[in-house]
This record gives sequence, C-alpha cells and structure tokens, in this order.
Amino acid sequence: MSQQVEQFFEHLWQDYLQKTPSAGKVHQVLGGGAEIINDHVAFRTFNIAPVKLEKLAELFENMGYFANGDYHFEAKKLRAKHYEHDNKDLPKIFISELLVEEFPDDVQQIIVDMVASIDPKAVEQAEFLYSGTHWQVTKAQYDRLLEESEYAAWMSAFGFCANHFTVSVNRLPGYDSVEQVNQKLKDEGFVLNSAGGEVKGNPDVFLEQSSTMADRIDVAFADQSAQIPSCFYEFAKRYNMPDGELYTGFVAASADKIFESTNAKG
Repeated sequence: MSQQVEQFFEHLWQDYLQKTPSAGKVHQVLGGGAEIINDHVAFRTFNIAPVKLEKLAELFENMGYFANGDYHFEAKKLRAKHYEHDNKDLPKIFISELLVEEFPDDVQQIIVDMVASIDPKAVEQAEFLYSGTHWQVTKAQYDRLLEESEYAAWMSAFGFCANHFTVSVNRLPGYDSVEQVNQKLKDEGFVLNSAGGEVKGNPDVFLEQSSTMADRIDVAFADQSAQIPSCFYEFAKRYNMPDGELYTGFVAASADKIFESTNAKG
C-alpha cells in the first residue's frame, strides 16, 4: 500500500472516529487492540455536479481502484456502485448517490443550494472525501429533508465523510460468524440495527452483514444545535461462490436495510 493511500485511510478513520465515538470501543471489544481489517467503507453523495458518484469515484480510481458492481434502491431513490483494489488489504469502496430529481421541488432546491456552496476545485482532492459540509442548513430544512429522505437529511448534517467502516468478519481472529460478533456486541451494550433482522443476507447470497445503530452526536445547524444520528459500524462475512472465489460484491436487499442504521425517525 502506498504511503499516500495509507495516509488517506488513516485521515478518513480519524474523521470517522470524531463522528462515531463508539467505533473505538468496537475495536477494543472485537479486536482487543489487534489490527482489524476493513471489508469496505461507504460514502454518500448527490447526483448533481460537481459531486456525482462517478466524480467521487475518480478520487479512488486515482488510488488504483476499479468499478465492480452497480446497485439500485428504488424505494430510497438511490443508485450505487462499488469499487475494489488489487491489494486485498485495502477496503472495498461503496458509493451511493441520491436521485435528487425524484423529490419534491422544495427538497430539490435545498439540496441544489447546498451543492452550489461547494468549490468544484475542492472535489479534485482526496481530502474532499472527509471534508464534511460546505453549507449551513437550518434545523427546519433538515427536518423537511427528513420527511422525504433520511439519506438527504443525513447528508445535510454531515456532508462528505465515511458513512460507515466495516469489519471483515472473515479476517477477525476468534470469530466464525456474524452471529458471534453480534452477540459479543450486545453483551457489551451496543444496539444493533434490527431492520430486516439483525443479520442481513445469508450464505446463499454469499454475504452476511450486520451493523450497530448510529451514534447520536450534537450537530450545529444554522440556527440551533440538535442531537441526531451520525455514523455507524458494520460487520460483514463473505462466502465462496460455486467457482471457489470469495464473493466481493454487495446485495441490494441487504444494503437497503443497512441504510436504516442512521434512521433518525426510529
């Protein structure tokens, strides 16, 4: 791994820890201080220039990543792609984007105004991926977005950052299953995302996933502060396909439920 890529993920991780205080505790509980391998890191964005999915993906392609899967989430009005690297120690990247034109005009306008605040030159730098918000929204605007899309509301509050990191259960010493990981976390007081069951997926689709519910942190809106869900931690176990190769993709039905880990309405 080049030093530049290593530094990028270290900065990304430190930014994530600021928004996800429980992540450090998860590391201690599951890893006991040992290194934990990340299966993938997820990012959110809008399908508006200059922050369209493919534009953010260029920042990873510059690090040697290549596209390897397309996904659609009709109910949540999202599309997504995932990217992989030849270096299997590097996490896969999952980028989703909100299909802004599918929302009411007033919601579209809030999002268009937010994106208009971004300097297009900033998007050329990898640091943009943990640059946070480039705008200020009111609590009322956040609430309006929340009525239509939890995803849009989350973006308005946190902007560009890792939405979640993901522990590779396959490479986690002492654990053979997602269920074991879940039980350990529950024993330590963590709340898990139970949408669609605590374990999403199964060996038949070659991927099992679970996640904590997002931490709640104080966010300063333009007019007031409020405590809202931030980021979460995911856990994934991959299975071999019939050809003997380990599955490296994602399962849309499972990912759909994972998105609900930041649900502010629950």
